[in-house]
Amino acid sequence: MSDVFDLTCELIARPSLTPGDAGCQPLIAGRLAAAGFAIEQLRLGEVDNLWATHGQGGPVLVLLGHTDVVPPGPRQDWASDPFTAEVHDGVLYGRGAADMKGSVAAFVVAAEQFVAAHPEHPGTLAVLLTSDEEGDAIDGVRHVARLFAERGQRIDWCITGEPSSTARLGDLLRVGRRGSLTGTLSVRGVQGHVAYPDKARNPIHLAAPMLAELVARHWDDGYESFPPTSLQISNIHAGTGASNVIPGELQVVFNLRYNPHWDAERLEAEIAVLLDRHALDYELHWHRSGEPFYTPEGRLRQVAREVLARFAGVEPVESTGGGTSDARFIAPLGAQCIEVGPVNASIHQVDENVRVADLEALPDLYRTLIEKLLG
Repeated sequence: MSDVFDLTCELIARPSLTPGDAGCQPLIAGRLAAAGFAIEQLRLGEVDNLWATHGQGGPVLVLLGHTDVVPPGPRQDWASDPFTAEVHDGVLYGRGAADMKGSVAAFVVAAEQFVAAHPEHPGTLAVLLTSDEEGDAIDGVRHVARLFAERGQRIDWCITGEPSSTARLGDLLRVGRRGSLTGTLSVRGVQGHVAYPDKARNPIHLAAPMLAELVARHWDDGYESFPPTSLQISNIHAGTGASNVIPGELQVVFNLRYNPHWDAERLEAEIAVLLDRHALDYELHWHRSGEPFYTPEGRLRQVAREVLARFAGVEPVESTGGGTSDARFIAPLGAQCIEVGPVNASIHQVDENVRVADLEALPDLYRTLIEKLLG
């Protein structure tokens, strides 16, 4: 098999459950150091981050990825050990095969090949990896980006290796992502017996009109290629488990995925007005996962469009859909960001996999992008 295949298998064999790295980054750092990259290891809290650079000055092109993976779930549900890479009918199986140890391995191989062919290339090629993408994302790229802002680290272009393709490699180019904002709401009432509602205040009944208004709200009609902002309630809990007790508190968790019409501060203010108008006794805690970002038409999108069309055989769909990625922390530094990676059909699932042919094509895809931007 190929170099990228072997490295992907080595990475899969390391059970790097978020926020653990399990030795993935030292393995990669050793290879990149041997290729002439300067290595900076940033241990922040319980999180490992790797910053490897080759060259100097601008433009600065960053290959962004993560070495952590989500838990595999019940091992017996897998056709094979999730941390032992196996190939069946031209498909490589293992946790992280698609999300995103395959892309990370391809980054490494592409970077090695590029600097070997262009040792005096203009600008800077960098690889940034974290072990805190799948978890809380506090001491990973979010924290690293703050450090970069403090020391004035320039980043012009960023390619994230998230699995973005839908049916075949290169058929989708991610040019932005929605913001994500989670609210945890507690509505207080007065607990009591269901037979004596006059002696209690049911927080479910009190909150129901507000929740109905919240979920029915039309936030916007979308923004350029972004879909409309949406709100989903993901969890509701109240009660003691007894059928004859009016609960004293209701807890609701909801999430907004929003486009650049909004920022987190404005959304939080809008929802606070709604809650106050319904005269609820409440507490509301927010978690800002990240603001939306969007890469306008320019050199990065033009190059990526041309390269992906060559690999996929068709013009890629240019999308801002999906969840979030660590590019949301790099974009505010002034970088243009895109996401290019393998097919995402099996990510986070049992028997996660990537087609071997796609995996072996990835280094050439990434190297072509690098050569057109820095060559």
